Amino acid sequence: MILSPPRTGPDPAPDRTAAARPSAAARVRRRLSGTGASAAAIIIAVLWTLPTAGLLISSFRPEDQIKGTGWWTFFSDPSLTLRNYEEVLFGGTSTRQLASYFVNSFVIALPTMVFVVAIAALTAYALAWMNFPGRDWIFIGIFALQIVPLQMSLVPLLSLFSDGLTIGTTQVLPAWDLQGAFQFTRVWVAHTIFGLPLGVFLMHNFIVQLPKSLIEAARADGAGHGVIFRRVVLPLIVPALVSLSILQFLWGWNDLLVALIFAGGSVEVAPLTVRLAEMAGTRGEEWQRLTAGAFVSMVVPLIVFFSLQRYFVRGLLAGSMKG
Repeated sequence: MILSPPRTGPDPAPDRTAAARPSAAARVRRRLSGTGASAAAIIIAVLWTLPTAGLLISSFRPEDQIKGTGWWTFFSDPSLTLRNYEEVLFGGTSTRQLASYFVNSFVIALPTMVFVVAIAALTAYALAWMNFPGRDWIFIGIFALQIVPLQMSLVPLLSLFSDGLTIGTTQVLPAWDLQGAFQFTRVWVAHTIFGLPLGVFLMHNFIVQLPKSLIEAARADGAGHGVIFRRVVLPLIVPALVSLSILQFLWGWNDLLVALIFAGGSVEVAPLTVRLAEMAGTRGEEWQRLTAGAFVSMVVPLIVFFSLQRYFVRGLLAGSMKG
């Protein structure tokens, strides 16, 4: 056996140049956190907010000044009035007032939010912690439904509501000719169907990351799926539930397309957005009321978002990382 001679000299010095050289990501992060990047971000934010500020100022200006001069002339000749908001909220004609349509927007947005959150949470738990045939294919199908354009489903769903479903000579589902409080059912079902794919996907990503030891310990104690969901899972997914509730409520409140298709023809069911679109008049000559109406419709979403903002951020981040 041949033995190599022992080393007598010092160990070779490690290459500190490569270790000291910053990575590309570090260099980009350092540049984006510099003074120039911060100044550029502030400029972009100001330019992005400028049209909204101009719209807010215009909503308090008299009608003749809105139609005759630009909003920036307010600083040289300031003149404020609440007449636009009075006409929007308490105007004499039904097509110009918004106060009576706030209730319709709440009646549409709140139940839809409850339906989507409840069904999405139960479905996500079943897909994450229950074993049954075809579970993975169902999840793949729900995930794929997110890329289906909303417009592709409007006509078939409207036809189903209006004519029912007939297979051969047998009518499987009757037409949905509902009156009274149930006339909102079409909009509820439509919003729930269109909101479930994203809701199930978000809730599944959150629930599947819960510690498996908690579920197994509850099963060892004899708890069924109902008890596990109600007492173990539900308290842990409150941030995700709040996040999905905010997203669904804001979508239901600000939606125009679904409301216009399924409730636009009925004054008793039409939400705020449908009347807001008609407020400018047939030729767009009354757009000074549109400025006030836009900010009236923004009040509720802003209150909801800022009051629940911390839960919204926690819910989005908690489902994207482990530990």
